[in-house]
Amino acid sequence: MARGADLTFATHLAANPRRTRREAMDVPAKKSKLIKGAKNDWEVVIGMEVHAQVTTQAKLFSGASTAFGGGPNDHVSLVDAAMPGMLPVINEECVRQAVRTGLGLKAKINLKSVFDRKNYFYPDLPQGYQISQYKSPIVGEGEVLLDMPDGEVVRVGIERLHLEQDAGKLLHEQHPAASLVDLNRSGVALMEIVTKPDLRSAEEAKAFLAKLRTILRYLGTCDGDMEKGHLRADVNVSVRRPGADFGTRCEIKNLNSIRFIGQAIEHEAWRQIGVIEEGGTIEQETRLFDPDKGETRSMRSKEEAHDYRYFPDPDLLPVELSPSLVTELRETLPELPDQKKARFMRDLGLTDYDASVLVAERDTAAYFETIVADGGNKRDPKLAANWVINELAGRLNREGKDINAAPVSAMQLGCILDLMAQGTISGKIAKDVFDIVWNEGGDPRAIVESRGLRQMTDASAIETLVDDIVAKNPDKIADVKKNPKAVGWFVGQVMKASGGKANPQAVNDLLKKKIGV
Repeated sequence: MARGADLTFATHLAANPRRTRREAMDVPAKKSKLIKGAKNDWEVVIGMEVHAQVTTQAKLFSGASTAFGGGPNDHVSLVDAAMPGMLPVINEECVRQAVRTGLGLKAKINLKSVFDRKNYFYPDLPQGYQISQYKSPIVGEGEVLLDMPDGEVVRVGIERLHLEQDAGKLLHEQHPAASLVDLNRSGVALMEIVTKPDLRSAEEAKAFLAKLRTILRYLGTCDGDMEKGHLRADVNVSVRRPGADFGTRCEIKNLNSIRFIGQAIEHEAWRQIGVIEEGGTIEQETRLFDPDKGETRSMRSKEEAHDYRYFPDPDLLPVELSPSLVTELRETLPELPDQKKARFMRDLGLTDYDASVLVAERDTAAYFETIVADGGNKRDPKLAANWVINELAGRLNREGKDINAAPVSAMQLGCILDLMAQGTISGKIAKDVFDIVWNEGGDPRAIVESRGLRQMTDASAIETLVDDIVAKNPDKIADVKKNPKAVGWFVGQVMKASGGKANPQAVNDLLKKKIGV
């Protein structure tokens, strides 16, 4: 966990105020999220160390490829293999990506940073040490704001971001009596993003990682692909009585799923509460999470900084950044999720929920904006948001597709919305047209004309259908006069009789006139 984890509770609050927009408006904040144990109420305290693989073509200190999926040891240079006489050379793009990420996290950029050797042995770490950063990281303190479902805004402090090289990978299943080593990942650049102990529930921890992944994807500094191991998290968990000093923390290593993070925190919090309430003490240690059993288990005692014997790497000079470079990178940052959400709500009139859903993925936001921009000022942003969030996203989820592989383009969906706005098709027909375009492709306008899907607008034809349905159901008329909302039944029958082509509003108005409500 961050070095600030040893602060007392009172000092931590003074240094890192946990404020919400409600507090800013003098509205009382919600109570802390407490866990009720058998004997006492408990508060869980969570900090995270997120390892994000930097999006670059080459590794941190060599020119070897970072491509995923090559054969074992295909992407290994002499530097990665730690051959004698091989010296590391810093990849400038990795530094630029780290600075971009720091700026996106509203963090302090340190103009001078130092690479250190972190000494420990792993079979897949050829040098016998890891090149990392310790006392002088490239990025200092920042913050991430979380919009929780209950309306609370949680500020999560970022302690630091530093660059380091990844280790390789051990393969245990390929040989009956030995583990094999694949060094493809060895030397790949990682950004370790360390939070302050500001998280108070599994839900907040999950929300933090989801928000951080969104920010990284917007910046283009990490693709956030957890299945490939490009984004992993270590989670530090402790429990305490409300208002007490921080308890002893346990670190849960290498979680590669937001769902697993939530499960691991829940189990570990209850485990620690059980130990303490039964009179035991928590030992500081590193633990692993077993997703099959839904529980954590001990891995090793937790190392402290002095165990790693950090010292500046003698083969690498300090990294010195010019203020002009930082300014250049700041000016080229894209619009980030919080900014985009605020603009969607302010300029397009979207709700907090709709804007949040749309900006959660950069490509989804871009798809939505293409629809709105293509229609000039004529397309209703709220209607477009509803279709992207419900019809499009729902279909993509059911079929396991990414929005970039959506069979219906933003232009095609925009055309369907135009046909609805013009009264050419009804909402029901629009869904049918959407389904046709999804399965067969084509121009929505041409599909409507060639298949006779144009909405019925002939008043006399609609009136004939209305008269027929009313005449056949005299017993229902009394119900409508008692409860005008019951007219919906008649509307449904007329729409059914018209094959869904009648204008629903015209049907509704005509029925009310005929029945007298």
